[in-house]
Amino acid sequence: MALLGLPLAAQQQPAGPGSSQQPQVKVNMLNVCAPSAEEQKEIASALARVPKEPLFGTDFEVSRGRSTLTEMPAMLEAGAPGHVAGEPSVANYVRIRREFSVQALFSLVQYSFSNDGQTMVETLVLHVRDPKDLIQVSLEDSASSVTSSDVMLTANTPVNRIRLERFGKQSVALARCQAAEGGPTPDQSAYEPLFRSASDVLAHYRELLGVKSVVPEELAKISGMPKTHSARKTPPSGTSKMRKTVPPPK
Repeated sequence: MALLGLPLAAQQQPAGPGSSQQPQVKVNMLNVCAPSAEEQKEIASALARVPKEPLFGTDFEVSRGRSTLTEMPAMLEAGAPGHVAGEPSVANYVRIRREFSVQALFSLVQYSFSNDGQTMVETLVLHVRDPKDLIQVSLEDSASSVTSSDVMLTANTPVNRIRLERFGKQSVALARCQAAEGGPTPDQSAYEPLFRSASDVLAHYRELLGVKSVVPEELAKISGMPKTHSARKTPPSGTSKMRKTVPPPK
């Protein structure tokens, strides 16, 4: 069972005789492999409120780039198997953002695709317009980079992580969990409806955002860009190049 430790508060205890006044840290544990029945209801409710036929505004954003990752993203930590290299990894990414044009629970949706040469990750984030309890919903899937982005996107890779960010409360999360060392694989069959519902949402927004055509095109543009720029050659220190001026003929 994977547990994610979230430090919530540090309280200073009253100093007594000889006390070193060490702060006491309160830690809350987030169980991402087996959320409670109440948390499962919250996940199901949030997924059910994602608009199936959204009306997008005219504004949109498509961006691409290359980013150096020195730490595992928070969304990947919870229940995430796999190897984490000691050296920073470089990932190519594409992001698509659209805003909803009418008053609804969500104000905008952002999709991102990244590939660091070992793993490809898709993330869909829906931001709440007027956060009172729920702030945002994040859905994520991943696949090995032995295949191409075209194949991954066409295959509609299923979601393996769901996360609800809440206002003033700890997050609610559900992730596909692997067997602990020497232990059995956790039985997550009860959560299949939630994973299925989240996968349907991500598959639907892949179509709405044109991901299957936009992402490969943008990644191809990144691949055509040089990773490093050659330095301009300069004369050795203490010398300079003089340009000879030739006077015009008389």
